[in-house]
Amino acid sequence: MFKLYNTLTRKKEEFKPLKDNVVRLYTCGITAYQNAHIGNLRTYIFEDLLKRTLLYNKFKVKHVMNITDVGHLTSDADTGKDKLEESAKKQHKSAYEISEFYTKEFKKDLKKLNIIEPDIWCKATDHIKDMQNWIKKLTNLGYTYEIEDGIYFDTSKFKNYGILDKKNIQGLQAGKRIDIKNKKHFTDFALWKFSPKDEKRQMEWDFLGRNGFPGWHIECSVMATKYLGEQFDIHCGGIDHIQVHHTNEIAQTEAVTKKRWVNFWMHGAFLVLEKEKMSKSLGNFITLNSLEKQNFDSLDYRYLCLNTHYRKPLVFSEEALKSARNSFERLKNILLELKNRKDSKGNKETYRKKFLEAINDDLNIPKALGLLWDILRDDKLGSGEKYSLTLDFDKVLGLNLDKIKEEKIPKEIIILANEREKYRKERNFKKSDEIREAIRKKGYNIEDTKEGYKIRKYQKETFK
Repeated sequence: MFKLYNTLTRKKEEFKPLKDNVVRLYTCGITAYQNAHIGNLRTYIFEDLLKRTLLYNKFKVKHVMNITDVGHLTSDADTGKDKLEESAKKQHKSAYEISEFYTKEFKKDLKKLNIIEPDIWCKATDHIKDMQNWIKKLTNLGYTYEIEDGIYFDTSKFKNYGILDKKNIQGLQAGKRIDIKNKKHFTDFALWKFSPKDEKRQMEWDFLGRNGFPGWHIECSVMATKYLGEQFDIHCGGIDHIQVHHTNEIAQTEAVTKKRWVNFWMHGAFLVLEKEKMSKSLGNFITLNSLEKQNFDSLDYRYLCLNTHYRKPLVFSEEALKSARNSFERLKNILLELKNRKDSKGNKETYRKKFLEAINDDLNIPKALGLLWDILRDDKLGSGEKYSLTLDFDKVLGLNLDKIKEEKIPKEIIILANEREKYRKERNFKKSDEIREAIRKKGYNIEDTKEGYKIRKYQKETFK
């Protein structure tokens, strides 16, 4: 039985596609005004693990991801500046150039992390007319009202508003948490914002005789419905989307369709730094590029994420990442040794069944990863079984284990290593250590094993 935790019901439920064997999946993409930080990327790794698990279970997947390139303001309360417009001003570029650049950077990050790209990418600015038509439908149904700065959705008209977040709307006081200005209720949200009269925007469109731009929430509703239909299987995002963004998506979509829009809502927990959420607004974010500059590979970070369940906070630290890198290196080295052996023994199907049970229990990837290490330690299995099981499991883990190769060691390093080995056998440990240090300074480590020494690429131990 394949079970997933559904935020809508707050419990694990058996998953079955709504139609045939095709899973229709929507994942909220980036707001393309800045590089994604590793906290953002943890969510995309979780969604990739979900997608890979679905594929492993022989489902077909139709995956749609949006790019928000307009309309996401600096406050979820429909106030502040447009993030794309502000980034464009700071960098003296057009908002379209900013969007294009950071979208490309995001796709590079996905590739580095071995995340399978969606079948359909959709940009908000390519769907303005669709959004305007949706707002017209909502207006005709009596769900909207207009104030000075835009057209808003009246949440009091939608009886199930807040069902995802379990809001007690009646128990909340208007104006208590945010400045509602001229809104009827503080939970009401912008469908369309009018351009400020004293400001010339780069991204604006005529609607009902006034220039403006779409609200953040309407974008996902329109694009997801356009490509996946009025009802689809799974909608994903970070837990920060539950309270406002996804709650508002449900309201403005189901107000029109009169149907349960999404069957399963799934959300990934935060990555935290010393008990604090990583965020761009706080300026405490780390990118993949910054990790690489400290001699970490992007897949070291993916491996770190595999060790914590997607619904639990991941505490990020230098020590945790170094530990993940060391474990991942060890895994690759073991696999290289297994690859060159031919012995075969034991029954691997028991392990395959246990792996399937783990991933099908709400993506219990930490348990699945632990099972992989059990396999590698199991003397009852031959090298052939261990190797084939590892590659099979990697269809879900996504560590590119089928592509690892023995690193070519420079000739000068091999000469030094042989010289060190000679001194070591002569028990001249002072000279042996001197050569080992010389090798380390050239970027390599010597590892002494029962089978003899091994030369590995040196792993830098500093992180900023």
